[in-house]
Amino acid sequence: MTRELARLILAQICLHACMAGTRLAAPLLALREGYSPVAVGVLLALFALTQVFLALPAGRFADRKGLRLPIKLSVLAAVIGAGAAVAFPLFPVLCLAALLTGGATGVAVISLQRHVGRAANGAVQLRQVFSWLSIGPAVSNFIGPFAAGLLIDHAGPEHGSLFGYRAAFLLMALLPLASWFLVRATQELPPVSAPVSSVKPKAWDLMRQTDFRRLMLINWALSSCWDVHTFVVPVLGFERGISASVIGSILGAFAIAAALVRSAMPYLAVHLKEFKVLTFSMLMTMVLFGVYPLMQSALAMGLCSVLLGLSLGCVQPMIMSMLHQMTPVHRHGEALGLRLMAINGSSVLMPMLFGWAGALVGIGAVFWVAGTAVGFGARLAWKLKEVTNPHV
Repeated sequence: MTRELARLILAQICLHACMAGTRLAAPLLALREGYSPVAVGVLLALFALTQVFLALPAGRFADRKGLRLPIKLSVLAAVIGAGAAVAFPLFPVLCLAALLTGGATGVAVISLQRHVGRAANGAVQLRQVFSWLSIGPAVSNFIGPFAAGLLIDHAGPEHGSLFGYRAAFLLMALLPLASWFLVRATQELPPVSAPVSSVKPKAWDLMRQTDFRRLMLINWALSSCWDVHTFVVPVLGFERGISASVIGSILGAFAIAAALVRSAMPYLAVHLKEFKVLTFSMLMTMVLFGVYPLMQSALAMGLCSVLLGLSLGCVQPMIMSMLHQMTPVHRHGEALGLRLMAINGSSVLMPMLFGWAGALVGIGAVFWVAGTAVGFGARLAWKLKEVTNPHV
């Protein structure tokens, strides 16, 4: 791994940890103030709402402007969002923080993925660099929730005090500043000129490719599983009287497992096949979602969280590798934006649906429904074995 790639990974960790920590602290504060699971579902959905509208413009913006300017704007938005929650820890402001930190993370990840994908040569190197880059969100999904949970429980005069929540939001507001210092020295790659055509291409043209549609459906199904886990574990833990720091640790165990499996993948990239990894992940996730709600103790939930992290952690590098192989170089940012818009469109709706479903039939049933859906999707992943690599 080059020094520049390491800097980009650290920058991604700092910015993503801001969003991940805010995503833990905001719903817990809402629950503390007496808001219902439905309201918490709406709050969590807002972390993805901005990305739905910004993803395609951000992808095109990255295709034109490169890396540094999108990152600078993302850092500014994240600092403002988390900082507002420090000053005014009220539910409407928490919603604003969700919009700004979520949107900032989405814009930044598109720019980083496009930059790293363009710098890679060949399918094997694509799997390697995206395996390294995917470690960032896994690590930040541990650092953000774990640090926020500790501050919530221990920074104030008592567990779960308002001062502790403010301290957590303050740390989240400071983290993105480090991202800009890490990225600002990165050399921009030469711009890519699009082929001259009388008809301007549209992002939705990419969906006409059968394999691209399959890949988007698979990505949606597996990313929804991340949303299920992020939503259900805090609510389930709160119902069972588990403290914020332990809930953060359970989510952190998931992130550590995902980071560990991703750290091994660059060395195994030569032997891995994308369609096999995706099929295995979908089947394993189905099994784990079936048993997760049956686990009553924090330790048992933590074990399921680790196994789920291993299963889902190997997905993103395979998705990103296949996406870059399917799309032309001058449209990488656009394809990344379309992918992010699609999965975050569902992330806006799914937490609200989870909240309604949890209120009607019990929060554990959400796991079973999602597990059944992702299990049926494994057949689509197996069909991707016929994908060719015309753009590598």
